[in-house]
Amino acid sequence: MNPENSRIPQNLTRENVQPIKTIMKMKNVIITSFILALVLSSCADKNQAPAAPAPPVLPVLAITSANTTTDAEYPAAIQGTVDVEIRPQVSGNLERVYVDEGAYVSKGQTLFKINERPFREQLNNALANLHAAEAALINAQLEVDKLTPLVQNKVVSDYQLKTAKASQKIAAANIEQAKAMVGSAKINLGYTNVTAPVSGYIGRLPKKQGSLVSASDVEALTTLSDVHEVFAYFSLGETDFINFKAQYAGSSLGDKIKKLPPVTLILADNNAYPQTGKIDMVDGQFDKTTGAITIRATFPNANGTLRSGNTGKIRLGLQHDDAILVPQAATVEMQDKVFVFTVGKDNKVTKMPITVVGKSGTNYLIKEGVKTGDQIVLSGIDKLQDGQAIQPQKSASVAEVTNKK
Repeated sequence: MNPENSRIPQNLTRENVQPIKTIMKMKNVIITSFILALVLSSCADKNQAPAAPAPPVLPVLAITSANTTTDAEYPAAIQGTVDVEIRPQVSGNLERVYVDEGAYVSKGQTLFKINERPFREQLNNALANLHAAEAALINAQLEVDKLTPLVQNKVVSDYQLKTAKASQKIAAANIEQAKAMVGSAKINLGYTNVTAPVSGYIGRLPKKQGSLVSASDVEALTTLSDVHEVFAYFSLGETDFINFKAQYAGSSLGDKIKKLPPVTLILADNNAYPQTGKIDMVDGQFDKTTGAITIRATFPNANGTLRSGNTGKIRLGLQHDDAILVPQAATVEMQDKVFVFTVGKDNKVTKMPITVVGKSGTNYLIKEGVKTGDQIVLSGIDKLQDGQAIQPQKSASVAEVTNKK
């Protein structure tokens, strides 16, 4: 028996069976065609390669040389033009303190008073000795006056007159000695009134009223700073000092100092002090320990903004002729090295290390790695890969960008 016929119900006639068999065959053809279409479509998708993305459009900068100035900063310690310790010259009880910590005082103003009574008594004693010496001189003179005619008349020998004259000289010398004692007593008495040697600001007052003070004390009564001008001391290493001297004309270091431009003081809050300073001193020798030489810059300080003990940084500007500049935004740092992406003739980029020797505004001053005429990618370098192709978009040169700023 035919299997197809076996699936036909018994109650169907031959006339009904033939259309049903035709419909089933058509369904099988449709399903087979659909499956074949799916297979062919899948194979076509596998054989068709995806379209390559277009190279990114990135701005490209032409490197040129330009005259520029780089800034170098060096830590600085600030001192007043006069920083002096106020110490007692005599021992005694500190009777009065006339100033407060941080006060501004004028030259000659009284700061402290030491009990003067012992020293006044010493002066009185010295004056008494002076008067006694003056009286002794008068007696010696009278003796000389008495013996002179007697010797002339040969009533007495000249030996007595010579003795009287010697006594007169001793009395005169005693007067000089007594006058010196009086002067010393007056000086010591004056030392009980401690005055300001210069105008300036008072420091801390470790000794209070009633304290016993002495010239041999380890701690001073206070410190006094004259800060109408301040000195900013900073140091340069040997290489920096050689480059520093090479920047300016002059046959001697003194001539070079006269031609130095003003310098800027950067305060602890990273703001620039509003007035510029002038370098006026270079130390005579290098420090053997640090291998650096000390340089001093003087700044006006009429408002008292700066005080002794302030810290900051001295900013020096160094002129560079025909320098190669690269914007910092066009660089990337990796493992303590700085790189740029140069663009070749085929518009493919190359990751190139550069040697930075300084900064000028937002640009790096380059010593090695790129040269004038090279093309570098200006921005969008974060996702660039070495050897990747780009579509360059021309931009201004570094020199033009720098001059606009």
